[in-house]
Amino acid sequence: MTDTQVRVAFMCVQNAGRSQMSTAFAEHERERRNLGDVVEILTGGTHPAEHVHDVVVDVMREEGFDLSDRTPRNISTAELESCDYVATMGCSTLEIDADASNVDIRDWALDDPDGNDLDRVREIRDEIRDRVSALFDEIEQEVTTNA
Repeated sequence: MTDTQVRVAFMCVQNAGRSQMSTAFAEHERERRNLGDVVEILTGGTHPAEHVHDVVVDVMREEGFDLSDRTPRNISTAELESCDYVATMGCSTLEIDADASNVDIRDWALDDPDGNDLDRVREIRDEIRDRVSALFDEIEQEVTTNA
């Protein structure tokens, strides 16, 4: 591979739903595409919850992911500014300094799974999977072009 390092962050307010699903799918894509030595994945929230939402754990388990042991964490502006890509989930309180204009920020504007029924949470999960896959298509293109 290459020594190009791409940092990607998935963040929201609580880091208990959408960003956790995004991170799990991103870790899967990174492994599937053999980009483990190239892509670093961060996740966090501006006001982290105590635990990942139960409904999120349930719908991700259906896809073979175990998020039951994940703990929401705080993510700092400095961490976000060090990233190449930052995906926010539609609940952003994100304020990245204008000096960090090299950060590609994408607001995915996804519904919060917390409080929704299982079918709606599955729809959100599937949309996240598709968005993460598309993002990794871009990242893979970038790192192979710059290799």
